[in-house]
Parts: sequence; C-alpha cells; structure tokens
Amino acid sequence: MEFLQFAFMQRALLAAVLVGVTAPAVGIYLVQRRQALMGDGIGHVAMTGVGLGFLMSTNPVWMATLVAVLGAVAMELIRSYGRTHGDIALALLFYGGMAGGVMLINLAPGGSNANLTSYLFGSLSTVSEGDIVSICLLAAFVVLVTLGLRRQLFAVSQDEEFARVTGLPVRALNLLVAVTAAVTVTVAMRVVGLLLVSALMVVPVAAAQQLARSFRATFVIAVLVGTGVTLAGTITSYYQDVPPGATIVLLAIAVFVLLTALAAPLARRRARAAAPPAAEAQACDVAVPPAAAASGPSAGTGTDGDGVRV
Repeated sequence: MEFLQFAFMQRALLAAVLVGVTAPAVGIYLVQRRQALMGDGIGHVAMTGVGLGFLMSTNPVWMATLVAVLGAVAMELIRSYGRTHGDIALALLFYGGMAGGVMLINLAPGGSNANLTSYLFGSLSTVSEGDIVSICLLAAFVVLVTLGLRRQLFAVSQDEEFARVTGLPVRALNLLVAVTAAVTVTVAMRVVGLLLVSALMVVPVAAAQQLARSFRATFVIAVLVGTGVTLAGTITSYYQDVPPGATIVLLAIAVFVLLTALAAPLARRRARAAAPPAAEAQACDVAVPPAAAASGPSAGTGTDGDGVRV
C-alpha cells in the first residue's frame, strides 16, 4: 500500500472512485435509450473545449465541460428534429469537434499534440488539486441528477410517449440526460480519457444486465463494477506502468465476459427452480373433471359472470 504515500496517487484514486460511480450512473440511461455511443461523440466534441482551454490559458476541464454541454444539447436537438439528415449532422459535429481540438491546441502558445495525450487516454500523474475540485463538483451534480430524478429519467428512457402522456416534461428531461452525460465525460477524461470514456459508461451497465433482473439492481451492480474496475485499473497502472484508461476498459470488458459466462448457468438454475410449480399447476388443470369445467361461473372456476378470468 505504499502507493498511498504519494499525493498524486491519492488524487488519482479519488478521481477513479468518482468516475467509477458517475459513468455507469449516467450510462444506464443511455443504454436504455439505445444511445450507447453518445459518450463517444461527446468526447470528440469535448476535445475542442480542451483546445480552447490551452489557447485561452484557462482550466481545460471547465472549458471542456462548457463545450461538451453545448455539444450534447446540439446532439439532442438534432436527434429530436433531424429526422432525415440527423446522422450526417452528428457526424459533422463529432469529427469537427476532434479536428477543432487538435487545431486549437496547436495554435496555443507552446501547445502541441502531446498536450492532448493525457486528455485522450487518461493520465495519473497529471491530475492536479484543481482538477480534483472540478471533478468533485461535477460528480456531485451527476449523482444528484441520476439519483434524485431516477424515476422520471427511467420513464423517459423506457417510453417517451408514455412519459409524455403522464405529464412528464420529456424534452427537458432528455436535455438533462444529455447535459449530465456531457458532464460525466469531462469528469472521466483525466482518468479514462476522452476516447475511452464511453466504454466505462456502457460496459459496466451491460455487465450488470447479465445478472440483474430490475433497474435498481442493475444500477447498483453497474456502479459497483465501475468503481471496482477504475480502482483496480488505477492501481495496476501504477505498478505496471501501463495506460490507466486502457487498463480500466480492458478490466471492465473482462468483468463483462465473466458475468456473461456466469449468467447462462444461473438462468438455467432459475428456470429449473420455477419449473416444478408450473408443472404442478398444469397437472392440477388436467385433473379438473369435465363436469366441473362445464358447470360455469357458479362452480368457482375463477371467472366473473361474463367469463372473464379475475
């Protein structure tokens, strides 16, 4: 445990925990909405914010947050209104964001593509105290939204039409999901990197779905998986001198494969456990004498006067 003696590792582990909680917490809604790759697109756009941060000599995390939020809102509006050419518009936004980030950082005084490496793939040693403050504030916002509005966000993610009929502000909630996803991307970029953050938003959720049978259980397991792999990946990166982002994502995929392998026999065991009561009920149905079945509702067959089962 000697790594805890180093201040940069303390900051890195704190950032890893926050990323492990926030990324799956938002990713579960993106997976429900079938927008698993939205985080990847936001990461491309956030690169422009990082470049602007270097060009204007401001905190790249906050500038990336601003640009990512604007990009996420634009993506949601394109998704809602761009029925015919929406995919082309999104592609232009994604690739333009990446190219803009590379161009701006090269225009910055003393800037080069090497400055982007820690933001693209994550870096332990470059997480500063200022970054920790920013990450903590942004992570608090993500947790408040994903937990405080979990019922409303789940309803919108499952069925927008039903949510609209029940009176929920669907458009505002959709925009909130997009903004929260953008904030999560900037929270995770110092640990996982902009190019890999989408995997941490999706893979733990997909892994949790192999075992869980409810939204709440999926949420809890996904957060546990996310926190576990970010901590394990950060510690492994310290000892083996490997990129933290790639290590974390590979560990998450390994957990997904493991849980998928365990899910099949578990599902068969559940099916066998449920089979005897079903077989017994079927036997009882067969054993009913024809005379009793023909006696109508008055014989207590479980129907009302119109023959509708109650």
